This record gives sequence, structure tokens and C-alpha cells, in this order.
Amino acid sequence: MASHIVGYPRMGPKRELKFALESFWDGKSTAEDLEKVATDLRASIWKQMADAGIKYIPSNTFSYYDQVLDTTAMLGAVPERYSWTGGEIGFDTYFSMARGNATVPAMEMTKWFDTNYHFIVPELGPNTKFSYASHKAVNEYKEAKALGVDTVPVLVGPVSYLLLSKPAKGVEKGFPLLSLLSSILPVYKEVIAELKAAGASWIQFDEPTLVLDLDSDKLAAFSAAYAELESVLSGLNVLVETYFADVPAESYKTLTSLSSVTAYGFDLVRGTQTLGLVTSAGFPAGKYLFAGVVDGRNIWADDLATSLSTLQSLEAVVGKDKLVVSTSCSLMHTAVDLVNETKLDSEIKSWLAFAAQKVVEVDALAKALAGQKDEAYFAANAAAQASRKSSPRVTNEEVQKAAAALKGSDHRRGTNVSARLDAQQKKLNLPILPTTTIGSFPQTVELRRVRREYKAKKISEEEYVTAIKEEINKVVKLQEELDIDVLVHGEPERNDMVEYFGEQLSGFAFTANGWVQSYGSRCVKPPIIYGDVSRPNPMTVFWSKTAQSMTSRPMKGMLTGPVTILNWSFVRNDQPRFETCYQIALAIKKEVGDLKAGGIQVIQIDEAALREGLPLRKAEHAFYLDWAVHSFRITNCEIQDTTQIHTHMCYSNFNDIIHSIIDMDADVITIENSRSDEKLLSVFREGVKYGAGIGPGVYDIHSPRIPSAEEIADRIDKMLAVLDTNILWVNPDCGLKTRKYTEVKPALTNMVSAAKLIRTQFASAK
Repeated sequence: MASHIVGYPRMGPKRELKFALESFWDGKSTAEDLEKVATDLRASIWKQMADAGIKYIPSNTFSYYDQVLDTTAMLGAVPERYSWTGGEIGFDTYFSMARGNATVPAMEMTKWFDTNYHFIVPELGPNTKFSYASHKAVNEYKEAKALGVDTVPVLVGPVSYLLLSKPAKGVEKGFPLLSLLSSILPVYKEVIAELKAAGASWIQFDEPTLVLDLDSDKLAAFSAAYAELESVLSGLNVLVETYFADVPAESYKTLTSLSSVTAYGFDLVRGTQTLGLVTSAGFPAGKYLFAGVVDGRNIWADDLATSLSTLQSLEAVVGKDKLVVSTSCSLMHTAVDLVNETKLDSEIKSWLAFAAQKVVEVDALAKALAGQKDEAYFAANAAAQASRKSSPRVTNEEVQKAAAALKGSDHRRGTNVSARLDAQQKKLNLPILPTTTIGSFPQTVELRRVRREYKAKKISEEEYVTAIKEEINKVVKLQEELDIDVLVHGEPERNDMVEYFGEQLSGFAFTANGWVQSYGSRCVKPPIIYGDVSRPNPMTVFWSKTAQSMTSRPMKGMLTGPVTILNWSFVRNDQPRFETCYQIALAIKKEVGDLKAGGIQVIQIDEAALREGLPLRKAEHAFYLDWAVHSFRITNCEIQDTTQIHTHMCYSNFNDIIHSIIDMDADVITIENSRSDEKLLSVFREGVKYGAGIGPGVYDIHSPRIPSAEEIADRIDKMLAVLDTNILWVNPDCGLKTRKYTEVKPALTNMVSAAKLIRTQFASAK
């Protein structure tokens, strides 16, 4: 029985790639240095899978930024503004597309389906010229082969690539991106031909858009694409991989009718209905089923007995020699190796499996199907499953009762937002176009050292508090000098916006090295929600009160909202997600009350990940949005009218959920806008009325580029064309923690100058 891994984490067990990338970007190391780190990581990953007994090992899943950008490079689809003149695309052009440079902005970045991973959105149009401009897929296949590992090269499928793209600036919004299929397939043919010549016997096309609600024209594009590729694919085994949700019945029918395809990969963790299609709708004779039974999106140990039973039922349908055990999706969405967790609670650790352990689980299931079951391994797994189900630390009856009592109320504030804004303005006395930032300020090397030494108990609590107070004071004074209207304390005590809160909530566990890539070099360390959630003590009140005491200007209390904490954590899978979310909402509600009691007049409850968690199928949207929006309202439903509640959202497509955003009933929302070509503003141009305060981001913080005051003023003018003056706020797209002060100071200076320029124009027009 064969085994397969869809993809593997790229950063390395100690985030080696992250540090190599940042060193290269800072000019401290060479391209050769970066490539050496990457080469070593790839060799280690391939060896690990080969040693574990995996038969179908992927290549070309490694990336310096993301796999969609890699495909853009492969196709030579470089926007004109990057002045690429042809030839093999190098790091300068590649990273300019990803991060921008001193003269041009980056391409749009958005979420990869419903994950916290991001990708760079291709910009295409009728005049886009395609050419084979990156040989990465072939080079990595050859690299693995030279090490004695025969891999399955992985490409983003041609149809998904186009469906994940957007019309370039200046191209009609309704431009049919699939009309470019005939233009990109010749490049795919070149790549496939080179892979065949290099000795590849399998090729994997990732076509995750097959899990979406696709109309007949889009499904026809899959049929057309793989029919066109059939001749060049002859002699190769072809796997089309899907993940993250069920494959709809019509998509399943289209996929399984592709004559050029040898194998189909399905996510059977999040796609349980697909399992029903395989067993009831039939499976094409002679084809392979790559059964994704091991969860690639979470860190819980697989229930091996249950998975083995599922596989045995599938074996009866597809045949023993045509069933391949696989992960549900790439393992890049989980942490790297549990071996690195030397301080994690032993009981909780026994419940977990990171990427390295999941590789072993896949192999163990494959061997069990082949009659080589490791009885001791399966028995240990069964014991861990039983331990988790019976552990008293998982359940808190008081929390469960409080969450159950939430039913029957929609938890809205008693006054409408217009009246609240009037009451808040009387108290805050802000100018028109008030300026603010999103929360975090640069996380300097010195600041990280202080937190690290405090955790290691190398400095006392008194020394730590003194250092953090000094940092807060520096950030407060800087904002006052810049003349920002509503201040933040800069979050110097926080390494991560979710981890910080999870550390202070019950029901959470934490890793030392459980890093997961979010985008580029940015890694996050999601907490693990293993039990019922409650808040034993205040979490942010001391720091917020300390910061407010340093200034007469309004100081925001900074919280992470319940939906974002949920979506950016590894969540328990033994109860519905909404139940866990309600528990977190009640904990945050207590914190909001304590901040208000502490004199904080503006409280920001970030819901950066609310849109990210939207299910991929439209039929499931309403239920998710109902409980997600309700969870946010629970957090602040008892706050007085004079306290201003902000929220923040970033890097997703918000237009399709704008009515749910309005239903959150926040007083002010700050929202990513600049990097997506101000796509958000189109919803207001189309007639949606928004009465609360709103701050569409005026510049992209994920790029080192510093926008001019004139550029920002132009953005504000575009916003004022569709939004009322009295509700518009001026702010960056997101928090500033990933930037340097040498970038932040001039950018914020220009932002404030732009706001003042527009105010002056308004004053002179009266």
C-alpha cells in the first residue's frame, strides 16, 4: 500500500528560511547564502519523507514566498511596472512583486482559501505576455533525483491559477480570466515536457478551486485544459489534488471524467461528503484514489483506528492496489516537529502530531492496510485518544453553562451607531479625518531580547516592566510628535496578537517551536485550544492604563477578538467551533468591561480573521457569519455609548460580507484597502450605505516602500468620493510590527500631513 504527502512546511524546524530571507532582504547576506539554506532544507525534507517510507514525495512545494507567485514567475506573467525584460526571473523581480521596492508597490496579497496563509494575487489581462521564465519545478525535481529521491513535481493547476487571479489595473473588472487558458497552456506544456525528459513518472496538479461553487463554464475549463494537455501528459501518471472542503457533485463528475488524469486527491477530513460520493456515486475503474485522511490543518494526533476503517471501506470500492494514503492537504499549515517541544505538558503532548509525526501516521496507515500493522503504535495512539476524551482538564462546567445561556439574545448595544458616535465625539473631541494606527509598532531587536530574557528568567519582573514602560513611553511620545489623534501603546509586551491572549486564558496550551508560515518570512505560533476557555485574570488592563497615564490624548485598549483567536489557533476538534468561539467571546467581554472600568475610552477588538474563516461553500456562509458576528457583539454588548468600540480586518475580500461587517455594529472599523487596489471602495460606489466610522488603509505596511503625502492624500480623496467626511478615519492598512522605525516615522509623517492637507482644503472651501 502506497503513501503520499501533499506538501511540507518550508521554513524549517528552527525557521531557518525566515532568517535567511530577512538577512538577504536586509543586505546582510548574498543570494548564494539564501540558496544554500534553501537547498539544505529541501534535502532534509526529502530525506525525512524517504526515510519514513513515503512513496510519493512532493517536490516544488518549497517556495521563497508562495506557490502562486512561483507560478506567476514560471509563466513570466510579470506586471509591466517591475520593468522585467525577459529571461529567467531572479530574486530582484520576484521579491519586488512580493514586497514592492523603492519605486513601485507590491502586488496584492490575500488569504489562501480559508487559511491564515497568504498568496500574491496574479494580475492578468488581454495584453499579458506569457513565457517560460522560471525553471524552478524542473530544477528541484533534478535536485531531488541527484540525492536519490524520485519525487512527484507539484504545479498549481492552470485553471486554479487563473481563477485565483484578478484583472490587472486598467483592465475591465469583468475581463474573463479563463480566456487566457490557451495562452498559459503552452508554458505548462514546456514544463511538463522538461519534467518527462528529466525522468519524472508522476506529476501533481493542485486544483483546489474544484471545492468551490463553480458554474458550468468554469467546470468546462477543467475539461478543456486537461484535454489540451493530454498529449504531453502521455506516459506520465497525473494526480489532480483538491483540498480544504468537499468536492461538489458536479465538480466530482467533471474531475473523474478527465481522461488524461490517473489519480484524484481528496480531503476526507474537511470533505466528508466527498467520501460519500466515492462510495455511492462510483469511482472510475483503474484510477488511483489519494485518500487524505490525516489532517494537514491541525495538530491533533490522527485517530488511526477510525482512519483505518475509512480506508478499508474505500479499498473495497477502488481496489487494494489503487488506494494511496495521504494527508488532507499540505502539511505547511501545521507545525514542523513535535520533537522540538521539550517543555510541553506530557499529557497534552501525547494528544498531538506535527508535520513530522503526520508523515509517520500516513506511513503507519499504509502499512496497516498492507497487512503490516504496528500493533504497539496503534495501541499507543488509541490510549492517547482515550486520554484526551476523559481528561478532566478539557471540561469546565461553569464555562459551558455560561456559553449555553447566551441563546435567546442577539447581544446588541442599546443605541444605534449614529447616536453613539455623537456621544463619543462630545467626549473625545476629534478632528475630521482623525488619524490613528492599528496597534503594533516595530518590534526591535532590543525589545525582543527583553521579552526573551524575561521568559528565560534572566531578568526580574521589575526590570521587565521598567523596560516595557520605557518602550511604551517612546511610542507614545513619537505619536504625539507626529500629531496622531488616537494613540496606541505599540504592544511591546506582545510577540503575537493571539499567542499573548492565549497565554492568559485557560484551556490553551503553547509550543516553543510550533511555528507556521503566514506569508513570506512571517511566521506565527498558533496556540492550541484543548479545553473550555475562560479568563482567570485581566490581561491588558495594566498596560493600557499605564499608556493612558502618559498622554492626554485617547489611548486605545488593544484586544484580539474571539473569531480571530479561534481562526488563528489550532482548535479542539471534539466540539463545534462556534461553541469554542462563544467561550472566547465571554472571556473577552470580561476584559472589555475591565478596560472600561480602568478609564479606557476607545477599545479596539481586532477581528482580522473573521473573513478568513468564511466557509468555501456559499450554502454554509450564513450559519458561520451568524455565530461569528454574534461572538463579536457579545464582547461589547454592555458597554456605554460614550466608549468607542473599534475593530480591524485585513487581507481578505470583504465586499461579499459587507452586510455582516455592518451587522457587527462596531463604532469604527479599520480595514485593509491599499494593497488590493482600493477594491473595498467599490462596494460603497455600488450603493452600500455605511454609517459607522471607517478607516480604509491608506498605505501598505507589508512593503518597505514609503508613500508620499501626495499619494496618501490622493487615496483619501478617492475615499471621500464614496464615504462621508464625518465617518472617515485615516490609518495604515495593518499593524507596524514588521516594519523598521526608519520606515514607520516618514510613512506616518506623510500620513498625518495628508490628513491635515485635506482638512485645510475643507476649511478653505467653507
